[in-house]
Amino acid sequence: MPAPLPGNELRRGLSVWQAVGLSIALMAPSMAANINPQGTATSVGRAVPLAFLIATVGVLLVAYVFVRLCQRFQHTGSVYAFVAATLGARAGTVAGWSLMGTYCFYGVVTSTAAGIFGTSFLQTSGIWPNPPGWAPFLLSCLALLLVWVLTAIPVRGGTRVLLSVEGITVALILVVSVAVLVHLFAGTAPGGPRPTWDVFRVTPDTDASTVFLGAVFGFLSFAGFEAAATLGEEAREPRRDIPRAILGTAIFGGGYFVFVTAVEVMGFGTSPAGVAAFTRSSSLLGELGSRYVGAWVGDLISLGAAVSAFGCALACSVGGSRLLFALSRDAAGERGLGRVTRAGTPAAAAVVVVLAMYAIVAVFALGAGSSAMDVFLASGTIGTLIVLAVYLVTTLGAIRLLFFTAARAVPRYEIVVPLLALVVLGYTVYRNVVPYPTGTGAVFPLVAGGWIVLGIIAVALVPRLSRFALCEDLTGPSAQRAAPTS
Repeated sequence: MPAPLPGNELRRGLSVWQAVGLSIALMAPSMAANINPQGTATSVGRAVPLAFLIATVGVLLVAYVFVRLCQRFQHTGSVYAFVAATLGARAGTVAGWSLMGTYCFYGVVTSTAAGIFGTSFLQTSGIWPNPPGWAPFLLSCLALLLVWVLTAIPVRGGTRVLLSVEGITVALILVVSVAVLVHLFAGTAPGGPRPTWDVFRVTPDTDASTVFLGAVFGFLSFAGFEAAATLGEEAREPRRDIPRAILGTAIFGGGYFVFVTAVEVMGFGTSPAGVAAFTRSSSLLGELGSRYVGAWVGDLISLGAAVSAFGCALACSVGGSRLLFALSRDAAGERGLGRVTRAGTPAAAAVVVVLAMYAIVAVFALGAGSSAMDVFLASGTIGTLIVLAVYLVTTLGAIRLLFFTAARAVPRYEIVVPLLALVVLGYTVYRNVVPYPTGTGAVFPLVAGGWIVLGIIAVALVPRLSRFALCEDLTGPSAQRAAPTS
């Protein structure tokens, strides 16, 4: 195998906990639990935890796919490399392009959330009593600037920041959730709500299939759980540590989201009035903290959610820049976006990714006149539809590699797991486009599909975009990749 090109290698040295840090930071459990359930509630009412439970099942099934692939391949391109190795270079390039788009849209989601929560904290704490409507965008833009700076430094320091910030905030949320639960069981909850299993059942007038419509925001909450896969070329023990990080993040996220969303819904109450208050809240856990513990807790959680959202935006930039670096390196070698700095990070690719996030915000805010919350919901829906498509293609590739090639190294009965993943993912996508949404929501599938189609067209017109660098080998020590013929 040819020697790697100079200036073209990422530095190894990350531990399993640093890989976990990137995945958890991109998943942003503290931010997600504070705002994403509201999107689910608009579809399923009180049954928010049920939708998150379904999303958990789907994510655990997909986690199996990533674990098996990461045990075999180590590549900073993540699904780009996985799909390329299993379905072909062109399919891999489109998958990588699509996931990079998800990271860009999620970077907008999370930086906007940082602006929303940051503004809420400044207002309720009296620091900025009457912020204007553009205040969340100002904070969001400042957050993205800092995101770029931190992305350009070695990931070792960045992942320490991500893990510590998220850990503190999640711990605070769990403490508040337990406090709420104690009041519910003791019968001392404000307004009189009590513990109930109704949060896992839809109301009689709600179609059961609607749960899959609401599950999109559940998948949005998990999105990024596989981000550790982009560190395959930087982890010390990638075949062991990356799969552990991915599976551990998925298991933790499932338990956390189902528990916290159940407490949130019960804390507000499962009556129509309680669900209405739930969907209107500017900070779910902040408001519950103020009600059940003390006013100072609400401010602290809003601040923590803002920091969590910033950490997630940083993780989006880290993951997106490494995908762009991998795509550029394999298409054009060590030139331009395919180079790393002396610090071993793809700084040039990070500039492009962050600028793309700024552009998306500008289109929504300046072009469409959207509010910060509208930008959050729109970018979240678009990014989730894209990532669900990516997960589907990755799962198909894994099935082909693991069960229908001579190199099969897993028991054949395990095929049930990725097949179930296809069912859950496929039906979730189907339910979100059939019947086709109306109003503003009609644009979301078009943008998501357009981003994917743009990648397909680019690869078809410029075949060298899917050329793998000859110095890399994804299929094993004795195999060598060759550029596909066009």
